[in-house]
Amino acid sequence: MGPTASGKSALAHALALRFDGEIVSADSAQVFRGMDIGTAKPGAAERAEVAYHLIDVIDPTDAYSAARFRADAAVAIAAIRARGRVPIVAGGTMLYFKALVDGLSALPAADPALRAAIESRAAERGWPALHGELAGIDPATARRLDPADAQRIQRALEVHALSGRPLSALQGRREPAPQLGRTVSLVLVPADRAKLHRAIGVRFDAMLDAGLVDEVRGLLARWPLDAAMPSMRCVGYRQVLAWLDRGGGRSDLRERGVAATRQLARRQLTWLRSLAVEPLDCFAAGVGGRAAAAVAAALDHPAPPI
Repeated sequence: MGPTASGKSALAHALALRFDGEIVSADSAQVFRGMDIGTAKPGAAERAEVAYHLIDVIDPTDAYSAARFRADAAVAIAAIRARGRVPIVAGGTMLYFKALVDGLSALPAADPALRAAIESRAAERGWPALHGELAGIDPATARRLDPADAQRIQRALEVHALSGRPLSALQGRREPAPQLGRTVSLVLVPADRAKLHRAIGVRFDAMLDAGLVDEVRGLLARWPLDAAMPSMRCVGYRQVLAWLDRGGGRSDLRERGVAATRQLARRQLTWLRSLAVEPLDCFAAGVGGRAAAAVAAALDHPAPPI
């Protein structure tokens, strides 16, 4: 686990090579087909070396939930272990890790028709107005949500409409988590936040140079996408989509993309600090060796070099 641009994907790949492992992606953006550059998916060379799971699962017009991830990841982990190999779950979608380890709140399943109706109301009135509506029926949830957080406001209104109860009242009731067996948690956190910010800038520049804008144009040409869809709300894609609508220079797009990525990293770090796990400094020399030693200890055999 770690924030975006912390090197977790590279470390997971190296660990998979050393320990005969396969990687289960815990990334809510990498599930979408065709979204390769902006999600930093492993390339063909990496996939030839290591088996990856839960990448390219659905089209960008579809939605993928934490509940589905939990089920799909549990199946993948069991299959990897049945092959005598080591499953390595790696990614930055913290809700996915929580769903896998702790289970999920017992909430009603998504209702596409109801979601469409909520989105129609939002198109007419704006998400801040629906946030005000949510405050009237579920003030506890409304207080913790930004008035522009369309995805979470929509889900909270949907849960209330389906169950007749506020989301905040249902979140304490949990469905059991999958039985994962013995696990080891590796948390990558920068000791120096400025280094992470620089890495985020370098990475976003690399995505732009690799053709992120053209990738989004290709997605729009292939699928009927809009800004309200989960795929287009992903960091990077949301900023490119808005930039294509309003126009402007590359510097404007870069500034907005880097700022949004930093905000994502801040949320990820907040969640990671809540874990009772000693973090590894993602930019420290020898971090790979320390990670390998932790995995080796869990597997009860000497750690190979990394």
